[in-house]
Amino acid sequence: MTPTATDRLKGTLDLLILQTLRSGEMHGWAIAGVIQQRSQDMLQINQGSLYPALHRLEERGWIRAQWGASETNRRARFYQLTAQGKRQLEQETATWTEFVKAVSLVLQPV
Repeated sequence: MTPTATDRLKGTLDLLILQTLRSGEMHGWAIAGVIQQRSQDMLQINQGSLYPALHRLEERGWIRAQWGASETNRRARFYQLTAQGKRQLEQETATWTEFVKAVSLVLQPV
């Protein structure tokens, strides 16, 4: 079944989180910070979106979490991409690329 545009938009945050964790383990606020930095401040992820997404990804087995100390020595959960998450990232990236291609075709002048 081909994902709809609505499905793609809902899955965008998951894709961004998986891609961010590809570079290594980090805590939630660091993930949000990397996404914001890489998007040149165009994407700002709030707690109300970030943490439910992290829990959803963990439940699906795409990431795993463990407690540790942040840079400021505060207790934080650190998230890491799993092997299943890496496979999902590859699949999601391919699907997203096709989605962007389709939207680009529609936006071209006729």
